[in-house]
Formats: sequence, structure tokens, C-alpha cells
Amino acid sequence: MVLGVAGGIAAYKACEVVRRLRTAGHDVTVVPTANALAFVGEATWAALSGHPVSTGVFADVHEVPHVRIGHEADLVLVAPATADLLARAATGRADDLLTNVLLTARCPVVFVPAMHTEMWQHPATVANVATLRERGAVVMDPASGRLTGADSGPGRLPEPADIVAVAQSLLQDAPAVAAVQARDLLGQRVIVSAGGTREALDPVRFLGNASSGRQGIALARAAALRGADVTLVSAHLSEEPPAGVEVVEVSSTADLAEAMVQRAPDADVIVMAVAAADFTPDATAMHKIKKDGSDGLDLHLVQTTDVLATLAARRRKAPGQVIVGFAAETADDEAHLLALGRAKLERKGCDLLVLNNVSGGAVFGHPDNTITIIDHDGVVATASGDKALVAHRIWDAVVAIRTQEDS
Repeated sequence: MVLGVAGGIAAYKACEVVRRLRTAGHDVTVVPTANALAFVGEATWAALSGHPVSTGVFADVHEVPHVRIGHEADLVLVAPATADLLARAATGRADDLLTNVLLTARCPVVFVPAMHTEMWQHPATVANVATLRERGAVVMDPASGRLTGADSGPGRLPEPADIVAVAQSLLQDAPAVAAVQARDLLGQRVIVSAGGTREALDPVRFLGNASSGRQGIALARAAALRGADVTLVSAHLSEEPPAGVEVVEVSSTADLAEAMVQRAPDADVIVMAVAAADFTPDATAMHKIKKDGSDGLDLHLVQTTDVLATLAARRRKAPGQVIVGFAAETADDEAHLLALGRAKLERKGCDLLVLNNVSGGAVFGHPDNTITIIDHDGVVATASGDKALVAHRIWDAVVAIRTQEDS
């Protein structure tokens, strides 16, 4: 992998990107611009990558680095990508080693922008990003937050974990690269719910579940890369949400229901990856429940709102909306899992159901997942591996439905 580093203050975050990529087993060559070296020195990049740093077209000329580096790369990742770098890449400039690498690379190229809000929103930058995407480059949307000085807004470099997740998903998945390059969800309004709800017992205790939200985060990230306008309804995530998505935080299943019902009418696709509690205490204690010397504690639980079924019922008034549900089941075997899934699909009324067999503590909190996707006619697809890969297979199934409806 080649990591290009442009000259912005966010270059310091690229050090963590290199470390994470190396930890994941990738071979990383760092190609900084001259301005990048004013922020992070050559010695730092060499120590983190384990390779000499390529800084100019006239270094090691006998190896023809301006061609060789691009040819040998499996993926080129530019982080941060400044407004200047995006402009030079969009116009085909070849005035330093990094822009030469970009012109000679025939692998996926990912730009991770970082700049002040005014620069990101300037028509020139907007046009340059559109040009790069039209040519097949992947341009992540920046995060929103604190910028240099007291400024805040869109233009912040996404967190290193987010950047690495995108890079790895494209390295291992050629169909995902094609989908991201095609931006096959462009113009689609997508709502993804993720995480696990909590039902309060008292001010300090709750009933919850083991969901980490990782699969929902991966779904939101993949949809944004594929061009969708994404809202992530998050319930107690174990990781930071991805850049470029709107985040709505909820706690209980009642909160989740309110947030989803409010936003559902405007959505083209709804993916309910959240693990919502099926039961909640009939009353929440106003003060912390104390031990009273008895052997235990009696709780009376009542059923929560069935959010997925509610959304599917309301959807009948809005034709064309695709709803995807999730079912975490403890099944004896695949046949048992499918039987449980078919019954739930009919009961809930969604279009697709993603089945997980969570027997023995599988799936929750793990980086990998194994799924079976079904519709009312049977099995649509199966997938196993990193949750980023699984997320793209789910979106492939959604795109197939929407393509059939449009034809």
C-alpha cells in the first residue's frame, strides 16, 4: 500500500494510520509532499513504515520511482488530501512524486480530504471532487468537528480507525470497489440503526444486550462510500461512527422507535441493524435500588414497541421504500436458522432479513460476521468475513431490489 501525505496539519493523524496498517499486516510505503515534511519529518515516516521514505522524483532515479511506486501498489491512500492536492490530482498535474504516483497507479485510489470548511465547500473543490469520483477515485467525505484554531465544521480528517476500515474494505473486496466507484446509492436517503438499546431499572442500572454496533457502523460507512445520504441512529456504540453521516443518538427502545418513525417517511432504505430490547421494566425506580437483605429482586417486564414491524406497516403508505431487518437467533443448524428467519420475515413484513446464528457468543463484539440474507422467495445471498465485506453484500442485495423496482 502507498500512503500519500499532503501538507496539512492533519498529517500528524496519518502517523496513526501507518501504525494501524502495519499492525494489520500491510506493507506501507509513505510518499509525503514537500509541504507534508514541514509537519511530520522523514525520520518519523521511515520509523513507522519500516521503509525508506520516497520524497522526490530524483531520488533513486535508477529505480524510476515516479512510475514504479504506482505500478507496484495494491491501493493508494492519500491522507490528508488537501485542497491543493485534490486540485492537482483532478487536473492531472505531475509536479512532485505523489502526483506522479497518482497518474501511474492502476489500483484503487482513495482520497481522504482535510481542510477548512470554506475550502471544502468552495465550488472549485466541489468540482475537483466530482471530477475525481467520475474517474473512479474514491473520495471520502470529511468529518465535522474542531478544525485548526477555534474553527469547527465539515473538513476535519476522519479518525484513523475510520480511514483504515475504508482502505481495508477496498483492498479485500473487488465488487465493493466497483460499487463505490459507481456510487450506486447516489441520491438515496438511507437510515441505518446500530448498537444495543438499554432499558433503565433505576438511575444507574439498565437491562441491555451484547451488541457492539460494529455491523451497523460498517453498513453506514459502506452506504456513504456508495454515495448515499446516510443517517445513523446509534444506541450505545462501542466505536466512533464513520465520517460523513448524520448521527442521531438514542438510548431505549422507546427512543429508537420515536427517532425511526419520525425519519422513516423520507427514507428510501431503512436498515434495522440495531439490537432492540424486546422487554422493558413496567416502571423505572426514581432512586437507586438498594439491597434489602432479601434473596433477590423481582422485576415485572412488559413488551417494547416492535420497531421493525411498525416501520413495515407504515411503509405500505410509501411504496418503493426498502426495509431490511436483522435477526440474531440461536439455531441448532442452518435449516433451523432458515425456519426461524422465514417465520420472522413474514411476521415483521420487511423486504430482506439478515440472519445471524449467535449461538455460543458468535457475532456480537467480533470483527467478523457470517450472515444469510433471505427474502420472501428464499435465500438471496450468504456472506462471511470482515463486517465491512458483509456490509457491502447487504447493500448489493438492496441495490438489486431497487434496480428491479426501477426496471
